[in-house]
Amino acid sequence: MSTHVLVLGGGYAGVMAANRLSGRDDVEVTLVNPRPRFVERVRLHQVAAGTHGGLHDWAEVLGERVRVVVDEATHVDTAHRRVRLAGGTDLPYDHLVYAVGSHATDAGVPGAAEHALAVSTFESATRLRATLDTTPTAPVVVVGGGPTGIETAAELAETGRAVTLVCGGVLAPYVRPSARRAVARRLARLGVTVLERPRATEVRARSLLLDDGRTLDGLTVWATGFAVSDLARRSGLATDATGRLLTDETLTSVDDDRVVGAGDAVAPSGVPQRASCQAAVPLGARAADTVLAHVDGRVAAPVDNVFFGQCIALGREAATFQASRADDTAVALHVSGRAGALLKEGVTRQIVQGLAREARRPGSTRLPSSASARARALAAAATDRVTSPPPQARVDA
Repeated sequence: MSTHVLVLGGGYAGVMAANRLSGRDDVEVTLVNPRPRFVERVRLHQVAAGTHGGLHDWAEVLGERVRVVVDEATHVDTAHRRVRLAGGTDLPYDHLVYAVGSHATDAGVPGAAEHALAVSTFESATRLRATLDTTPTAPVVVVGGGPTGIETAAELAETGRAVTLVCGGVLAPYVRPSARRAVARRLARLGVTVLERPRATEVRARSLLLDDGRTLDGLTVWATGFAVSDLARRSGLATDATGRLLTDETLTSVDDDRVVGAGDAVAPSGVPQRASCQAAVPLGARAADTVLAHVDGRVAAPVDNVFFGQCIALGREAATFQASRADDTAVALHVSGRAGALLKEGVTRQIVQGLAREARRPGSTRLPSSASARARALAAAATDRVTSPPPQARVDA
């Protein structure tokens, strides 16, 4: 008798989980996603600028044995193991992978919901592109000093648009000072005006008010951060304060061992990982492994994710890669300029290629562990002692 696994969400985590699960002949997999194609979310700034389409057919990234339902979950009935869809139908499940992802948040700033343009979803990025096409000379004010805001500002500036970036704090807060200076130099060369300290207090139809009294004219693009769906909370599942599904270290819901979480919308032991495909892809794979352990009656392994750094695109010709320790702490190593751009593009392509490879050969993705990361770090340290290279690698734009 087959086990039916329902995967909610067709982003990086959901697709990886569905592909990995599809390798078992005794497991049937259904993926529910509101869009008819896979969205390459890390390219949405390019979608907004018109430099990339951002879409892939499901056949490119999803295994043949995965059934796709184009709809959106509105309620999870854990008592009866059914999910209600927006279209009015119910889907039963034996096990559920909760990978609904995240979306933009306006942080409650007055006027942001009504007047700001976002870039966090394919639909919002497409709307931004259409608005830019109809206002070719309008300046743009991007709110948000993290990767999304920086990448959007740089991409638009490279097309010749006048851009101001309002950070509301430190530019690129994750990266080390040396990498931050490289980011700032590249933005300056693109003509982006960077305002670090002022915060947005109100968005109007064609202007943005700052807390230092200034008013910036132009289209406002909101890129300040992400929020998660309240589906878990509405369904009576335990969540953290932001609405992320609370799980144990195996990604199993603290309420129901038939529900396993993955990606941005999950908080293992109450501690979410950084919202990124770098976390989502391995979390999706580990969620699938946990489900299969439950199906087999085995004890699931705890999450053991490692991080490698953060890539920030700075237009098509430059990027900055900030390296990190396995625990996601930035270190004194970054690559910027053209070398960074090649690294960023290579990593971005490898993400989709990795999903496609898992679709063809479920279970083939090898997940790095903290133990392997420590071994690499020790080897690197030994090499450092022998070769004594400079403490920081840089290729500036």
